[in-house]
Amino acid sequence: MKKKNVLVAGANGSTGRIIIDILKESEKYQPIAMLRKQEQKEHFEKENVAAVLGDLEEDLNETVKGANKVIFAAGSGGKKVIEVDQEGAKRFTDAAKNAGVEKFVMLSSMGADNPTISKELEGYLRAKGNADDYLRKSGLDYTIVRPGALTDKDGSGKIQLKEKLEKQESISRANVARTLVEVLDDDVKQNQIFEILDGETPIEKAVRS
Repeated sequence: MKKKNVLVAGANGSTGRIIIDILKESEKYQPIAMLRKQEQKEHFEKENVAAVLGDLEEDLNETVKGANKVIFAAGSGGKKVIEVDQEGAKRFTDAAKNAGVEKFVMLSSMGADNPTISKELEGYLRAKGNADDYLRKSGLDYTIVRPGALTDKDGSGKIQLKEKLEKQESISRANVARTLVEVLDDDVKQNQIFEILDGETPIEKAVRS
């Protein structure tokens, strides 16, 4: 079986690097790291990971060509919320559509559907919500994953998953990364949005129940 190419936007970020590592071990998928800088590209290529240059503030049509599926795990860290988290995600969505991508997996955030829950994060959550809406209306097959607060704890491989979890808790980046990879499958959570936190259910089971 030929492996599918998965382009990861935000591959150099904390969560993105974990996603790349998981994809490297996959029997189904081949990672392509999307990076802003030449030296980042060289770093990934040294680790035998295919890499392309792409800037979320520029045209991305060439960058996305050749990708079968995509994961958007990029973030501005609060510095360029509109330009990157919102408009960059929209640009990436358009490019994915133009490239005929089979599935788009979006890393969103809990609260993206209700930005006023946090005064300090309101701008960020609004941007994420707008990006999610844009993807939903794009006509692409998608899965939108909204985790709670991210931690750097070891991944347990177990989560709780619901369309709406009525609590504010945390989840390890490793568990988030594994969930994003798990929902790349065509038959998993197609055209759905859900929230995740660390929990008791194995990820592969949680995303398929």
